[in-house]
Amino acid sequence: MLDTLDAPAVRTWCRLALAALGQAREEIDALNVYPVPDGDTGTNLYLTVESAAEALDGMFAQEEQPTLAAAANVAARGALIGARGNSGVILAQWLRGLAEVLAEGGGLAEALGNGARSAYLAVAEPVEGTLLTVAAAAADAAKAADGLTGQAREAYRAARQALLLTPDQLTVLAEAGVVDAGGRGLVAVLGALVDAVSGQQPMGPVALRREDPVVVAGCEGHERPPGPGHPAFEVIYLLEAEDGQLPRLRERLGRLGDSLVIGGGDGLWNVHVHVDDAGAAVEAGVEAGRPYRIRITHFAEAAARSGEREETVSHGRAVLSVVTGSGLAQLCEQAGSVVLEADPDRAPASAELVAAVHRCAAREVIVLLNDPELRAAAGAAADQLREEGVRIAVLPTRSPVQGLAALAVHDAGRRFDEDMVAMTSAAGATRYAELAVAEGESWTMAGVCQAGDVLGLIDGDVAVIGRDLTETAVAVLDRMIAASGELVTLVLGEDAPADLADRLIAHARRTRPEVDTVAYRGGQEAAPLLIGVE
Repeated sequence: MLDTLDAPAVRTWCRLALAALGQAREEIDALNVYPVPDGDTGTNLYLTVESAAEALDGMFAQEEQPTLAAAANVAARGALIGARGNSGVILAQWLRGLAEVLAEGGGLAEALGNGARSAYLAVAEPVEGTLLTVAAAAADAAKAADGLTGQAREAYRAARQALLLTPDQLTVLAEAGVVDAGGRGLVAVLGALVDAVSGQQPMGPVALRREDPVVVAGCEGHERPPGPGHPAFEVIYLLEAEDGQLPRLRERLGRLGDSLVIGGGDGLWNVHVHVDDAGAAVEAGVEAGRPYRIRITHFAEAAARSGEREETVSHGRAVLSVVTGSGLAQLCEQAGSVVLEADPDRAPASAELVAAVHRCAAREVIVLLNDPELRAAAGAAADQLREEGVRIAVLPTRSPVQGLAALAVHDAGRRFDEDMVAMTSAAGATRYAELAVAEGESWTMAGVCQAGDVLGLIDGDVAVIGRDLTETAVAVLDRMIAASGELVTLVLGEDAPADLADRLIAHARRTRPEVDTVAYRGGQEAAPLLIGVE
C-alpha cells in the first residue's frame, strides 16, 4: 500500500487501467448511445490509454528513476497524442489536469479536482450525465477522505454511484436503459487507480444497467448512423498552435457543428468536432496553426461498412501469427503465415497489430494471437481494420502450439467462415503446457513455490513444481498424455538444455509408443519449453 504516488505507481496505474478498459471494451462500446450511437467509446478510451502506457514505457526504457512530475506529464501527453473520439479527448484532458497538480507536488484529491475542471473546460457545451459528471463526483468525494488509498477508494466509490445516476440526467440514456459509456470507462480507470495504490482489487462488478448489474442486453442496436439533424462527419486532428489562436478556433468550430472538444496545452492540441462540412473544420485548423494526423469519419458510411462486414466475398486471405522467438517465427512462415515477431519484454500495441495486418495485403485476415494477454489490443485493432473494410477474425489461441495446430488445417480455398471454424476447432483440441522459472515465493494451484523453482503450467494453471527442468518436463508430459493424445509437439526455448528434446521423445516412446512426438527449436526467451498435445 502506497503513502504517496511516484513514477512507478503512475506506470502501474496506466497498465492496470489499460487492462481494465481492455476487459470492458466491448461492453462500453455497446453502451455508447451519446453523443453519437456509433459503438466505439470503449475502443477509443482503450486506444487513448494505450498511447499513454506506451509513452511511459518509452520513458522508463530511457530513464532509470524518472520523477513523478515527468511520469505524469508523459502519460498525459501520450494520451493527448493518441486520444480518439469525444471521450478519449476528454479523458486525455482529465489526465492533463491531474498531471499539472501532481507535477507541483499536490495530492491526489487536489489532482482529481483539477482534472475534473480541466475536462469541463475542454468541452464547448458540457452536458451532465456523462464522463464529466462522474469525474466531478469522484473529485468531490476524494476531498473528504484521508490518505492516498482512502482518497482513491472514495473517488472510485463515488464514481460508481454517479455512473448509476447518469440515466436520470440524460434522456437518451434513460430511453436506452443504459449508463453513460464514457463514465463507465472512467470508473474502470479509477478502479485501476485503487488497485495500483492499494494492491487490492476494487469492489465488485460495475453496474452497466440499473435493472441488471452485469449483463449488457439490448444494446447491440446502438451502432447506427445518427438521426436527421445530426452532423454527418466526425473530424479529429492534432494541432500545433499558440494558445491565443484557441478562442477563435473554438468559436468557428462551434458554429460549424457540435460535440466540440479541444484538449491539450503548451502548443499542442487535440481537436474533436462533429460537422457537416469536414473541409471547413480542417481549414479552421489550418488558419489556427498546423493540423496533422487528420481523421475524418462519415458516420453513415461507417455504419454501412459495419453492416456489410459479413457480406464480404472471400478474395485474398492471409493468416497473421504473433510469436516471440526466431524459431517459432520461421515455423509459422513455413506454414504460410505472415509473422509479427513480438518483443519478449513488451506486448505489441494495437497500432503494431494494425500495421502487421496491413503488411498481409489481404481483404481477409485471420489473426493467431497465441497469448491471452493480447486479446484487448487485438480487439481494438480489429475494430479499426473493419472500418477500413478488412474482414478480420481474431482466433483465441492461448499458446503458440495452439497456433501451430490451427495453421496446420488452414485452407485458403475454403470459405472464410469455414476456414475460421476449422482453425478454431484445431486450436481448441490442442492442450497446451509450458515450463517457467519462479521469480519468488508464491502460492499456486500446486502449492507454494520458491524462487528458482521450475513451474509446469498446464492450460494456464500451475500443475507441477520441481527443482530440475528435465524432471519437471517429464512430469508435465506424463500428465498431458496420460488420458489421450495422438501428436505431441515440443517447442524448445532459447535456454533449454540441448538434450531436453531427445530425453522427452525417448520417454514418450517408452510410455506411449502410439503417440507421435515432434520437436522444434522455437527460440522463445520466456518459456524453456512449450508442449502441445493434439
